Amino acid sequence: MTTQHSAAPTAAPDTAAASQVPHRWRNLLTLTGVISVDNTENTATSVLFPSISSALGLTSGHLGTLAALGKVASVPTGPFWVWTAGRLGRRATLVLTTVLGGLFGVLAGFAHGFGTLLLFNTIMAACLIGASPIANAVIADSFTDRERGKAVGILYGIANAFGQVIGPVVALFTGFTDGWRYGMWAIGGVCILAGLMIALLFKDPGVGAAEEQLADLNETARVKDTVTVKSVLSLFRVPTYSVMMLSRLLSGHLLIVIFGIQFLVTERGFSNAAAAAVGIPFGVGYLAGTIGGGYFLVFVDRWWPQRGRVAYLQLAQVLFAVVAFFGTQFHYSGGIGIYCVFWALMGFGQGVNPSVNRPLVTAVVLPELRGQAFAIWLSVFETMAWALFALVAGRLAESLGLQEVFLWVMVVCMLLNAAVLGVLHTTYPRDARRVRHALEERRRLARGTA
Repeated sequence: MTTQHSAAPTAAPDTAAASQVPHRWRNLLTLTGVISVDNTENTATSVLFPSISSALGLTSGHLGTLAALGKVASVPTGPFWVWTAGRLGRRATLVLTTVLGGLFGVLAGFAHGFGTLLLFNTIMAACLIGASPIANAVIADSFTDRERGKAVGILYGIANAFGQVIGPVVALFTGFTDGWRYGMWAIGGVCILAGLMIALLFKDPGVGAAEEQLADLNETARVKDTVTVKSVLSLFRVPTYSVMMLSRLLSGHLLIVIFGIQFLVTERGFSNAAAAAVGIPFGVGYLAGTIGGGYFLVFVDRWWPQRGRVAYLQLAQVLFAVVAFFGTQFHYSGGIGIYCVFWALMGFGQGVNPSVNRPLVTAVVLPELRGQAFAIWLSVFETMAWALFALVAGRLAESLGLQEVFLWVMVVCMLLNAAVLGVLHTTYPRDARRVRHALEERRRLARGTA
């Protein structure tokens, strides 16, 4: 009897409902705004820093400290914002993080010393970090596993392209006296505007709405277990997730965003405005990598469904390392043009990552835990990587130079990262299968067919 009832049409997963979550494309485009402001905050600091350093008498070490403390402050606040979203709702929390971040960005523009600048910039970063894990969880709840690569690619492609394009625009302020202040005020205004867009346009799809096994169930049935500290800690018992955490600590390509402009100014002799021009090709390359990479992931999944994502992710690390070696370890004559080419290729190599690593993590984590999973991954481990690279690179750059630092971090470390990711060929198929079985069991219990 049980077998016959399980085979009934009402017990079959509703594929159509999973692939047609209401408002998902509008939500996606709206979320690009909050992801953009997080990227813009990182870009603005590096783009404006040469002018800030001139006005306030700072060094590369101060840039490292500025970037690092902003990330360190994000370690506790990322999970906190996800916890807040579980109580206030994801839309209200997204509005709160971006508006508060914008207000502190405006205050940073009024700073007259490094201490004040450091304080307001750090609080701004701690606020804005909350948007990223929540947005990634919403995307997972809006698109099926087959579509997530494309959705994440569009999200991060547009967001990062905006962040990179606005860099040269913000750099134009540096031509005026205290122009960096106007740049910070502009960034703060963009953050506040993004928060208002979320308030007006965003509609929360609900946890698990895009899972084929759960799409036609109400949210209470889709989410059976309350998120607790114990359940969050259980994420580290998922081998694939733990490897992805370690990989984040080895993601040396993060350094190009922090010190890329400073490298071109101090090591290659370009002006602040000329060096900032590489932001445009980097953004274009990143856009091509994320969007193109997301669509290409569909073919990878089709032809190599068990381990294709892993090989694809490894290839992205190797590609970035090779381009970084030729782009930063040699002097080229002929102006900024040749560096624009290398920055575009590095942007492409870096851009491939989100469209594959986000779906990979999503596939091995239960829907109700994905917000905290992304918070730990992006707010804690990625933040630790940012802080480590920023602090160490900033200090070493003063004695060794950024070129030597780039060799070890963006080339050697990235190749090591690719090797570590090889472990996923064994763990990922097993962990993804475990989640599928858990969702199928959840459906059977909800339908009373177990």
